Amino acid sequence: MAADHDRTTGRATGSAGLAIGSGSRLTRIGVRAVLLLGVLVSLFPFYWLVVMASGTTEDIYSYPPKLVPGPHLLDNMGRVLDTVDFFGSLWNTIVVAVAGTVLVLFFDSLAAFAFAKYEFPGKKFLFGMLLVTYMIPAQLSLVPQFVTMAEFGWAGSLKALIIPSAANAFGIFWMRQYAQNSLPDELLDAGRIDGAGFFRLYWTVALPLFRPALAFLGIFTFIGLWNDYIWPLVVMINPDKVTLQVALANLNVLYNSDYALVMAGALMSVVPLIIVFLLGARHFLRDLAAGATKM
Repeated sequence: MAADHDRTTGRATGSAGLAIGSGSRLTRIGVRAVLLLGVLVSLFPFYWLVVMASGTTEDIYSYPPKLVPGPHLLDNMGRVLDTVDFFGSLWNTIVVAVAGTVLVLFFDSLAAFAFAKYEFPGKKFLFGMLLVTYMIPAQLSLVPQFVTMAEFGWAGSLKALIIPSAANAFGIFWMRQYAQNSLPDELLDAGRIDGAGFFRLYWTVALPLFRPALAFLGIFTFIGLWNDYIWPLVVMINPDKVTLQVALANLNVLYNSDYALVMAGALMSVVPLIIVFLLGARHFLRDLAAGATKM
């Protein structure tokens, strides 16, 4: 009787384990299917951009729509190069995006380090005012910012795009939150015992631990500066210094819009962003994985 009971119990336990294993396998398959669907949905706009850029305007308006790329991609890209100074505006955009991103990473992380790990008079008030400026729409500052740039003599130069973007409230807030959770006070105390000052603690202790947050902030800032349109349109009164987005806007004229040409220009402008994102995301995910392993 005891042996029969043990066999019965063993079969029941094995059945339960098989059911749990099957349920876990089905859950993993379901999760992967949902993730795959999300990837496809995310990639479809870029694929559709390629389809429109490789066809004609008539193809874009055709019904049913064509879902495969056409043969006119190189022709459309050549017409973009003939219509606007693509490489000149591309260089201006690269200078603005790279310089602005470097300045944001330095000043925002430096300010965040001070807000997160140091006490000084008015700290809470200053941080509160910083958050208030983040809530103000950027469009409200266009006129006073343009007047300021004109008074400095920077209107029409790339300095008018780089200097105002050298720091922002979001970056300081993001880096401060990260510093509070990832930078132990014991490391800073050990550095102070070794005689390190504020800047040396920031450079040798804080920055190596900030790498995942800096990677995200760098990608976010670079994309924002690359895609910025309103402020360059307002302040770049010199037509030889326009950025890529302003130059590509000239492809869409009022009475004769060649949307295939516009889409080809948009495709050409988004390729550098994809490269930057892939490079930055690789470092970002690698640092996060390393941190999780250490924990």
